[in-house]
Amino acid sequence: MAAYCKGCGVALQNERPKEIGYVPTLDAIYCQRCFKIRNYGDVLISMQQGIESNTTFQKINEIDAVVFWIVDLFAFESSLIPKLNQKLPGKDIIMVLTKRDLLPKTLTIEKISAFVQERLQEEQIVVKDILLSSDLLKNSDEAKESIDFINQAIDYYREDKDVVFMGVANVGKSTILNHLNQNKDLTTSCNPGTTLDLVPIKQDGYTIYDTPGIENHHSILTYLSPKDLKTVIPSKPIRPFVSQIYEDQSFAAAGLARLDIKVKGKASVVAYFSRSISVHRGKLEKADALWQNHLNEMLSPCLDTSLLTMHTYHSKMIDKKMDVVIHGIGWFCISGEIEEVSVKVHKGIYVTFRKAMI
Repeated sequence: MAAYCKGCGVALQNERPKEIGYVPTLDAIYCQRCFKIRNYGDVLISMQQGIESNTTFQKINEIDAVVFWIVDLFAFESSLIPKLNQKLPGKDIIMVLTKRDLLPKTLTIEKISAFVQERLQEEQIVVKDILLSSDLLKNSDEAKESIDFINQAIDYYREDKDVVFMGVANVGKSTILNHLNQNKDLTTSCNPGTTLDLVPIKQDGYTIYDTPGIENHHSILTYLSPKDLKTVIPSKPIRPFVSQIYEDQSFAAAGLARLDIKVKGKASVVAYFSRSISVHRGKLEKADALWQNHLNEMLSPCLDTSLLTMHTYHSKMIDKKMDVVIHGIGWFCISGEIEEVSVKVHKGIYVTFRKAMI
């Protein structure tokens, strides 16, 4: 029997069927959990909130390696890891941006670079380089170019060291590594907590390590069911929901977030969410009644059954054009004559008000 699962890195065992790492036969190379995910999309044991990130950082720090930090450009705010340089002291960090293909083509490389560098400076995170990749879920020319570019970066920055791929859940670490190795050995899914331990992948003269997703208890993705995750995580390019408003309005992103806007004149609201997330617009004065009567019905998926359990964020306009980011699922871009903005989300979920990306 192999010592570790080839798909998620967990130690294999055949004595406790209800625990991670279980295999029914001693010649298995994938644990039963990985087997079910890979073949049927079923998650027998959810590890969305059960992987200790401090342990992962400790293991990374014990390896003489350059770190490739994978960041989801669409879910950028929830992909950020605060104080990353302090958590990986002395490590060279290369940022790899994924899922560029989900965003409008009008968002140029120059705009992306300026946005990312400004946000990194605000978060006091230092990286040696920023790489951009796209179309990794397809066997397209763009995907091949992205992988070639990452391969070249590994050769350039490695300097006789090993390589660690790390990031929060669902950013595309294992997908990139499967492309790099031209196989599908690593288990991939939309469920946080798919990779459970470091997975060493031998190369010619060095080792690449896949790692568990870093915990993010402030992202909606950490709390949704596997069924709802498939709904809220976009797999196709975003179709922005565009609205011009002239009076106080409320916007619902399914039952997961509510944006309330008080205006002084004309304003614009553009919603960037998965095509499967319905965006409902209505008068602000009627918003409470809508949520009380339709939460978990028309307004679904959701994490709450009442407005009373939701947390509210308030903000004034920080720029002429501002993004209101709901961590994990997308954002509203607002501009115009706006007096006040408030957002309701599940308690503990972060909302970021930032200068507009697009």
